[in-house]
Amino acid sequence: MASEPKTLQEAIVYFSDADNCLSYMVARRWPNGVVVCPTCGRENPKYIADRKVWQCSIKHAKRQFSVKVGTIFEDSPLGLDKWLPAVWLLSNCKNGISSYEVAKDLGVSQKTAWFMLSRIRLGLQSEDGGMLAGEVEVDETFIGGKARNMHKAKRAEKIQGRGVEGKEIVFGMVERGGRVVVDHVEKRTKRELQTVIRGRVEAGSAIFSDELLSYEGLSEDYKHAIINHAVEYVNGNVHTNTMENFWSLLKRGLQGTYISVEPFHLFRYLDEQAFRYNNRKDANGEPLTDADRFDIAVRQVVGKRLTWDELTGKVLPTQPETIN
Repeated sequence: MASEPKTLQEAIVYFSDADNCLSYMVARRWPNGVVVCPTCGRENPKYIADRKVWQCSIKHAKRQFSVKVGTIFEDSPLGLDKWLPAVWLLSNCKNGISSYEVAKDLGVSQKTAWFMLSRIRLGLQSEDGGMLAGEVEVDETFIGGKARNMHKAKRAEKIQGRGVEGKEIVFGMVERGGRVVVDHVEKRTKRELQTVIRGRVEAGSAIFSDELLSYEGLSEDYKHAIINHAVEYVNGNVHTNTMENFWSLLKRGLQGTYISVEPFHLFRYLDEQAFRYNNRKDANGEPLTDADRFDIAVRQVVGKRLTWDELTGKVLPTQPETIN
């Protein structure tokens, strides 16, 4: 068997073989080498080689299962030869990749490609990851159409005052040298922003923010330093440049690659960009390769499911089942 891929070109060739797809997925889904029935949790089911599925030794519903069951790939008619290259692309393209590009590259419809990418973004969604600590920058930004691209009547309706009316608010916190956490929030009120901060940043940490009044009172639990952007952007160690750099990456993807993102789906694109940012280096500070990032992404696809009706808002998302 060929060695595992290190580049996109190698990945396309490697995953064109169904056996390579299966072995790669099995090694990530069951890293201890013991296959587990996703329905009942029983170990060591019988493998049916000609169909590439397993059969649980206990009779129950969904007794037979493939490696895709219980993952974001479940119930998809597409094979892993298309799914895995799509995961590679989305987890490694710095500015994201559009559904039109994926459709052309994989030979599927644009609608199918969009559904695939949305499911992969769910896979990239990280667990809580613990509290941020040390030096933490907090900032907010606005996501929305540029005024010059709007019709005059629409511009008059949307753009008022400082031009934030009608735009979506994204709040971010980044641990210097570490992880970023981003949320789509309703308002920039003190209650909303500080609830997020206190829930994700360890007390006693140093927090750096701009002069927004919503951050007043943080000094009770944190070492809070403020940079006044009307005067300067850096004052020694006091700045929010790390967070600003993340906003630049995010907006480059939203405005340059995806062009138009509905507010209902915005959190998915935030998860995508946060995944790439948070997996740029390993625990020792060494840069991760594309293959490393892909490996992490594939390990995260288990226990997550997104149907078309959930994606389009027709039904509420289902909660993943847990096995006791």
